Amino acid sequence: MAGVIERNNVHVRGSGDRAMIFAHGFGCDQNMWRSVAPAFEKDFRTVLFDHVGAGGSDLSAYDRTKYSSLAGYAEDVVEIGRELELKDAVFVGHSVSSMIGVLAERKSEGMFGKLVLIGPSARYIDDDGYVGGFSAKQIEELLQFLESNHMGWSTQMAPAIMGNPDRPELGEELTNSFCRTGPEIAKAFARVTFTSDDRKDLPGVGVPTLVLQCSEDIIASQEVGDYVNRNITKSRMIVLKATGHCPNLSAPDEVVEAMRTFV
Repeated sequence: MAGVIERNNVHVRGSGDRAMIFAHGFGCDQNMWRSVAPAFEKDFRTVLFDHVGAGGSDLSAYDRTKYSSLAGYAEDVVEIGRELELKDAVFVGHSVSSMIGVLAERKSEGMFGKLVLIGPSARYIDDDGYVGGFSAKQIEELLQFLESNHMGWSTQMAPAIMGNPDRPELGEELTNSFCRTGPEIAKAFARVTFTSDDRKDLPGVGVPTLVLQCSEDIIASQEVGDYVNRNITKSRMIVLKATGHCPNLSAPDEVVEAMRTFV
C-alpha cells in the first residue's frame, strides 16, 4: 500500500469513529467538496482524495490499461480504504464516482456501510427499454469534439453541465477545472465515463443507499435517477430543488441537509 496516500492526494480531517469519503466527478477534484465536507467534520473523519489524473494526484501513476474501465478507479478507492482501515464508512460519490462507489462497495465487504450517490447514471447511452439520455451517436460526437478540441469542449460544455446560467461564476469554475485536467487523461476518462454500463452492478449493492437527484440535469435526468433508485434494493431517492449537475457547488446547503437525513 506504500504510496496510496500520496498517489491520490488523500487528506483526512474531522473526528469521530466513522469515516465519510468523498469522490469527485469527471474533470473535477476534491476542491469541489469544499462547501459540503466541512459540515460533517464534527461527527465523521472526512476523507478527500483526487482520482489519478486529477487535481494533486500523482500523474505518473496514470496507467491507461488500469484506468480503461471504472473498475481501476474503484480499485484505488478500496486501496485508500484499506490504507486508512475504513469500516462501515459512508461513501459519497458525485456523477461518475457514484458508479465507482457502487463497484468499490462490491469489492470491499464491510468497508462501506452507506452510499450517497449524487447525480448517478448507470449508463448514459439509451438502450432497449432503457433511457440513458443520449443516443450512441450523440455520445460519440461529444467524445470526438473533446478529442479534437479539449479547451473548446470545456468552454462550451462546462456551463451547460453546471446549469444555473444566472450564476455564471459557477460555470466558469467548472470550465477552469475541466481545462486543468491534462487533455490526454481527460479524453480517456471521458470515454470511460460516457460509454460505461454498470446496470448489472446495481442489484448487488448490499448497503443502504441515498440517491440525490437534481430537478433539472442534462447529464443525469430524473428517469436515470429513478432507474438507479429502483435497482438498488436498499435505496431511497431525494429530488433536490437544485438544478444542474453539480449541486455540491451550486446548492451545498441543500446537499448537506439531505445527507443529514440519511447518515
